[in-house]
Amino acid sequence: MQTVLAFVVALCVLIYVHEMGHYLAARACGVKVLRFSIGFGRPLLRWISKSRDRTEWTVAAIPLGGYVKMLDEREIDPERDAPIDPAELPRAFNRQPVGKRFVIVAAGPLANFALAIVLYFALFAGGMREPVPVVAAPAAGTMAAQAGVREGDRVLSLTANGHTEAVRSWNDLRMAVFAEGFGDTRAVLRVRGADGAERDVTLPRLPNTGGNPEQDPLATLGLNLKGGPVTITEVLPDSAAERAGLKKDDRIVAWQGSPLTQAGALIKAVRSQPGQAVTLGIERDGKRLDVPVTLDTAAPREGARDASGASPAPSGKLGAALSQAVQMETVRYRPDEALARAAGQVWDTSALSLKLLGKMLVGQASLQNLSGPLTVADYAGRAANLGLQAFVSFLALVSVSLGVLNLLPIPVLDGGHLLYYCVEFLTGRPVPDHWQAMLQKVGIACILLLTSLALFNDVSRMFLANG
Repeated sequence: MQTVLAFVVALCVLIYVHEMGHYLAARACGVKVLRFSIGFGRPLLRWISKSRDRTEWTVAAIPLGGYVKMLDEREIDPERDAPIDPAELPRAFNRQPVGKRFVIVAAGPLANFALAIVLYFALFAGGMREPVPVVAAPAAGTMAAQAGVREGDRVLSLTANGHTEAVRSWNDLRMAVFAEGFGDTRAVLRVRGADGAERDVTLPRLPNTGGNPEQDPLATLGLNLKGGPVTITEVLPDSAAERAGLKKDDRIVAWQGSPLTQAGALIKAVRSQPGQAVTLGIERDGKRLDVPVTLDTAAPREGARDASGASPAPSGKLGAALSQAVQMETVRYRPDEALARAAGQVWDTSALSLKLLGKMLVGQASLQNLSGPLTVADYAGRAANLGLQAFVSFLALVSVSLGVLNLLPIPVLDGGHLLYYCVEFLTGRPVPDHWQAMLQKVGIACILLLTSLALFNDVSRMFLANG
């Protein structure tokens, strides 16, 4: 229910802002607005404004878009609709100069960008709780280990492609690597070691972040967030952990005699030892104990397959819930810095979206990067579960994506209409109606193809997530 509510709220906010951009621009340009609708299909709510235009406001049953219907001679059916009052003709959309039509259509996507800037500004100026970019010891053989990254290093900046990006949080580092990681790109990390000395670490190449959307580019490099002690938060009944005498609040500090600092490393090790006797080093009430544990064996889910298509092998199971707190700090900017950074974030995200789209078109990035409404709904629910900061950040990101999508030069979308107006401005003549009708069909086919592919990716991720 939380996922559904978060998804509906996010959609309604984003659609309302987008359509309000069209509405306000139309009113400012003197165009009469007949209907403002959030959603398509049968109206659930409907009311008429008391303004002289008597605009109809509706909330419809399918909240996957919206529209602003303006007075337009081209949309009048002579057999069904009453003719337009001649006094109203100067307020028809089709009678407006090309510049005004361009502004009205562009105002929707621009409103989404403006919303994202406002949301990012609120986050940056108000302060965000972010993980500190301090790295754990990289695994042997990873690029980070070979480059000389050490446990406790705090990343200060990343330089790639002639551009240096300051890093104040772990999310800053992930975004910087993702933005620059298309192809074999060399990068330099500026880090501050645990001893306080700063140095440069050269990574020979960044991962191709457009290849697999499920891939964590930082983990691929061997960069993992340094966490606090691995702590047991719950011991499941009749489990290997309960039989071994493990208790809530025990800190696990060693595995088979070797120091342990990452919960992920423990989970991986446990899964690789089904039914085996192992030794966990724990700290309890200030004392160090070595506890022998015979792990349980978990059979794979029925029908599950690994990457090669074969049935996966059984895995080990401890039967304990773990937590590992990470160091957090509040990242806050002055109002002028926050505004500049918010605008820069929207610009960078837009450019990255277009760059990724271009890479997908030429086959240099996976089509799995396309996501549909099921994935958006899933992330909306996750963001809402994490709190207001995460949900606001999610709204800003999706608002940028919606603005970029609508500016694509595809007929049916705002960008397709803007392309028509550019042609009209250059030639002095509107695009002929028969061409618009033909291109409209092409645009609808493109949208259906993209939507089908996005839904296929959504369903595929759901099946993979469920084993």
